[in-house]
Amino acid sequence: MNDLNSILLEGNLTRDPVLSSTPSGVQVCNFAVGTHYRYKKNDEPQDETSFFDIEAWSRLAENCAEYLKKGRGVRVVGRLKQDRWKDAEGQPRSRIKIVAEHVEFRSSPRKNDSGGIAGGAEEEAPVPEQDEYNQVISSREREAEVSVL
Repeated sequence: MNDLNSILLEGNLTRDPVLSSTPSGVQVCNFAVGTHYRYKKNDEPQDETSFFDIEAWSRLAENCAEYLKKGRGVRVVGRLKQDRWKDAEGQPRSRIKIVAEHVEFRSSPRKNDSGGIAGGAEEEAPVPEQDEYNQVISSREREAEVSVL
C-alpha cells in the first residue's frame, strides 16, 4: 500500500516549459512554478515567494509544452519525488521535484505599458479543450512507461 504523497499548488510559470523525450520515446516536460504567500509578522506585511520544479509525462507533457508559457497561471496536482545521485567528487546529492498528475491552465495577468499588472484584469490566453488538459495519467501508467527506460 502506498503512503500519502500528494501536493496541490497554484502559481505562475517562471520560465517556458522544455519538452524532451526519453530514449524509448516517452515525452517529458519540465517547467518551474513560483508561488506567493503573504502573512503578517509583528503587524508588518511579509511576502514569501517559493519556486518549484515540475515534471509532466506523456500526453500531459505534450499539452503543457504546447499551451504553457512563462507567466501563465497554473494549478498543479501531483506528488513529491526525490532524485538522488552522487556528484563528481562522490558526494551524495538530492533534490525534490513535483511530478504532475493533473495540470489546469489558468489565465495570466495582463501587463500594462509600464510592465505592471493592469487593473487586476486577466488577458484571455488560449485554452485547450477540457479533456485535453484536465487529464490525469495514473501513476501506474506512467511508471509502466518509465520502466522501459
